[in-house]
Amino acid sequence: MRTDVLILGSGGAGLFAALHVHRGAPGARIAVAVKGLLGKCGCTRMVQGGYNAALAEGDSVSRHFMDTIEGGKWLNDQDLAWALVAQAPIRLRELENEIGCFFDRNPDGTLHQKAFAGQTFDRTVHKGDLTGIEIMNRLSEQVWARDIERLEEHRALALIPDAQGDGIAGVLLTDMRSGEFVFVQARAVLLATGGGPTMYKYHTPSGDKSCDGMAMALRLGLPLRDMEMVQFHPTGLLAGPGTRMTGTVLEEGLRGAGGLLLGGDGERFMQRYDLRGERATRDIVSRAIYQEIRNGNTSPNGGVYLSMGHLGPEQVRHQFRGMVKRCTDCGFDLAAGRVEVIPTAHYMMGGVEFAVDCTTEVGGLFAAGEDTGGVHGANRLGGNGVANATVFGGLAGDSIARYLTTPDAQWRAPDEARLRQENEAARMPLTLPPGDLESIREALFETMWADAGILRHADGLYRALDHLNALDRQLAHTGVAGGEPAFNLAWHDWLNLRNLLLVSRAIATSALARENSRGAHFREDFPGPGSWEHSQFNRIRLHEGGGLRVTSVPVVFSRVQPGHELIDEAAAADAPAAK
Repeated sequence: MRTDVLILGSGGAGLFAALHVHRGAPGARIAVAVKGLLGKCGCTRMVQGGYNAALAEGDSVSRHFMDTIEGGKWLNDQDLAWALVAQAPIRLRELENEIGCFFDRNPDGTLHQKAFAGQTFDRTVHKGDLTGIEIMNRLSEQVWARDIERLEEHRALALIPDAQGDGIAGVLLTDMRSGEFVFVQARAVLLATGGGPTMYKYHTPSGDKSCDGMAMALRLGLPLRDMEMVQFHPTGLLAGPGTRMTGTVLEEGLRGAGGLLLGGDGERFMQRYDLRGERATRDIVSRAIYQEIRNGNTSPNGGVYLSMGHLGPEQVRHQFRGMVKRCTDCGFDLAAGRVEVIPTAHYMMGGVEFAVDCTTEVGGLFAAGEDTGGVHGANRLGGNGVANATVFGGLAGDSIARYLTTPDAQWRAPDEARLRQENEAARMPLTLPPGDLESIREALFETMWADAGILRHADGLYRALDHLNALDRQLAHTGVAGGEPAFNLAWHDWLNLRNLLLVSRAIATSALARENSRGAHFREDFPGPGSWEHSQFNRIRLHEGGGLRVTSVPVVFSRVQPGHELIDEAAAADAPAAK
């Protein structure tokens, strides 16, 4: 198949990019490929909390920027972070006025913005606690209304370089229903498959998320950065064994509204870890909960309690309708009772290195959303995630539209040897005797949770890498039943595990290389943050033979140095500390 633009992924980044390419390059053929159904899968749809944008009086883009940089512990690419905060108000108005989204408003008609942890201003725009559904429904409608081709239930298997090795020729996919392998040749490819740290025992994304984009980028030879930075959301629902609802996020707005965390003894504990209590940043709250669990101060299922009843059950039901219903469906009373929670792997701050215009080091290959690294540094602020997807999705679409007018935007002949190699590698498990994939998955869960999770130590990270390498070898000799790829769910489980194991190795390797503690990465053997002025980020590449190599790269403080801020001091003195 041949198209002008191939977009991998149909979350906020992918759909925004499709709309911007369509507007900026009329007549260009655009195809969106997605593992599931367009608008019905992916992480953007699961967003409960909201969208950060500096809109209200007293807030500013500079203030949002400083919150993002300080939350990211000075590891952010500052030009990317500035693009995020500067474009967020523009993209939000686009969502309202062009895409058709309805967000909650105050009685005076202004957008309602709620409190989220780690921010000095209430700037999170939302639609109740179902913000992602509103955004994705409206984006999907806009894409359906345009001549944009949909390759639904098409899984990307590999990024294929051109014969010269300096540009992208296209992508090898499989039609999940028919099992047919398809090479899509494209003048431009956007990597927007999202993240999905589902290699951990407790995780928020759906099971179809398996870091496919990051794994494909590594196999192509692209550099990834900040891979040690995996965000754990502090409050994942702990629904007990035997249910996939465990790990589902109970969003940050609950704590922002005054929700309390209680140990197994029924007492609050967060004030012992941070003066901000329950409104500390996600990394701090996650570590505090994990430490309470270690200390044995747990609820019956091994977590802690989230309590909302003191705020008034009717108020909680009104403000957090979606989560109250979800908990009720699982047999829990969020509005009036206590719900068991546990930290849950939520978001990848790391990913493909890219520029503000969403270009990568491979010609014709663009990247946006959670596939990319550098925007959030060591810790993503709640509400900055969906802003990241839509801001950089739009920027990617604009860049691709401009790129299509340049002489470089040609259909490139693929590297035929690489195409055959990737085809054979994907088909390989269909030729082997069936094995036990579930035992490999459970071993992966336990390894990452225990040794490369919230609290890390060199001993555990070395142990994790040994286990991951052994699991990789085991998977390579494990086949799947059926022998044919057509709607073979076991085969897709195998492909998911292949990608998760590679990205897990990248996480553990990068975590071992960072001998300090920043944001989501905490080393018990190196608890200090290191020098802020000499901050470095980790760049990781996959080399021939399957080895991963980490290089430390100095952070460029292009807009503000540690110890300084962009906020005008006089204006800041007049502004309230919070809305």
